[in-house]
Amino acid sequence: MSHTPSRSDAPVTASSRRDFLRRGGAVSLGAALPAWGMNLAAMVASANAAAAVSNTGDGYKALVCVFLQGGNDHANTVVPVDAAGHALYARLRGALATPRAQLLPLSPLASAPAVNGLGGGQLALSPALPKLQQLFNTERRLAVLLNIGPLQQPTTLAQFRARSVALPPKLFSHNDQQSVWQSHAAEGSTVGWGGLIGDQGLLSNRAAQATESLSCVNLAGNAVYLAGQQAGQFMVNPLGPDRLLALQPANMLGSQDCVDAFKALVGTQEPAVHRLAKEHSAIMRRAMDTNAVLLDKLSRVSVPDARTQASGNPLADQLRTAARIMAAHRSLGAAGAAGAGLRRQVFFVSLGGFDLHDNLSGQHPVLLAQLDEALAQLDTDLGELQMRDQVTAFTASDFGRTLSSNGDGSDHGWGAHHFVMGGAVQGGRFWGDWPEVTDHDTGAQNIGQGRLLPTMAVDHLSEALARWMGVTDATLLDNGANNGKKALDRIAPHRSAFAGNSPLTGLMSG
Repeated sequence: MSHTPSRSDAPVTASSRRDFLRRGGAVSLGAALPAWGMNLAAMVASANAAAAVSNTGDGYKALVCVFLQGGNDHANTVVPVDAAGHALYARLRGALATPRAQLLPLSPLASAPAVNGLGGGQLALSPALPKLQQLFNTERRLAVLLNIGPLQQPTTLAQFRARSVALPPKLFSHNDQQSVWQSHAAEGSTVGWGGLIGDQGLLSNRAAQATESLSCVNLAGNAVYLAGQQAGQFMVNPLGPDRLLALQPANMLGSQDCVDAFKALVGTQEPAVHRLAKEHSAIMRRAMDTNAVLLDKLSRVSVPDARTQASGNPLADQLRTAARIMAAHRSLGAAGAAGAGLRRQVFFVSLGGFDLHDNLSGQHPVLLAQLDEALAQLDTDLGELQMRDQVTAFTASDFGRTLSSNGDGSDHGWGAHHFVMGGAVQGGRFWGDWPEVTDHDTGAQNIGQGRLLPTMAVDHLSEALARWMGVTDATLLDNGANNGKKALDRIAPHRSAFAGNSPLTGLMSG
């Protein structure tokens, strides 16, 4: 007699289980069981405890991706301020151009190398970025990356036009280019380079007997950037964790029995239950347990609570909560374990609204002011925690935009300028080359309407940051279980196509 397998007998391959866990790690109780009114924040992973007065020297490092959703207009973010450079910029931008007198000049270190392609000119920031100007000019904790974007190999304008070299997939598409920036692959990718760095951090955290589930923390919504092969991303409300309503009898018909039934339902490990259902239950149970720890430990840190002191700036609130979790990193180890606590964390935060095909002059300065306030606040919080050298934040976006105006805004582009901030950053200098754009459709890095052909690849940045986080040439994926493949070859998959030293060699210290 033949036997038809039951659902619980159905085979589950390693890849299907891993893919389920990768996605399941980002599932909230609120999404799964909306009748109990639970919040995405409740699905946080565990957190840390009382803020240490000084964290220097404990081996901890954190990486923060600040994603500017929609495609930031780089041309009004970093602007030529010398007479000739600004005159060309103003002619090409038209009504979108920021007056020269309003720009905030940048003064690089005297020892910084001259910027190739700038021709002795000077760069400045938008008038909406005074705090970032100070971080660059005075504090020297901010670096500017010039003309960075997705590339699969060095690409000239002639090669781009002839399509004679491999190009990033689906250029100028929001969803695809967000995915390419975050994972080096088009939409549908399931593993991001932040998550791959998080995989290595997970091993460090496990070795330190720390709670692993906060290796990758997302305060902005699901993003492929934080999806690792082993590490899952855990969602935290931008204002901090909430109490689970379903664990309070008052919210469950006044019945402790209902609370107990709920716990049994979401935590079932009954033999008849399908293996994937068991994995989901394990995720739910772990999130519930660690959420309680998070609420407890964050109540003891010195960084102000974003929930009670909300700024009205969504990015600042996310970074304030991230700083609180960083402050608590030491307490996540097993009780009494020597040297316990988190060693590595990767965070994802975002600010939306940058797809400014119209009203760029009105809305873009507002968004940049929020970025300015949020990054400066993070720097201040880290300074008070004595953790500036242990945390690096960087900006990223879908793509740059056209230098030419469409009348009221700018359209989708490719290369762009970005920021890297932190005590370990070799700041007060520009990294990369200034793009050659001589008219609306001419220049060695102008593919049309002032869209920039990148001269620095995202791979250069992902490799530099991964190395700072402790990933080396010898580091293997999955601790060697993945056929001996090197982690850096997945974190920066096109790095071997670029001969010579990376343009970001020396960006990070420590």
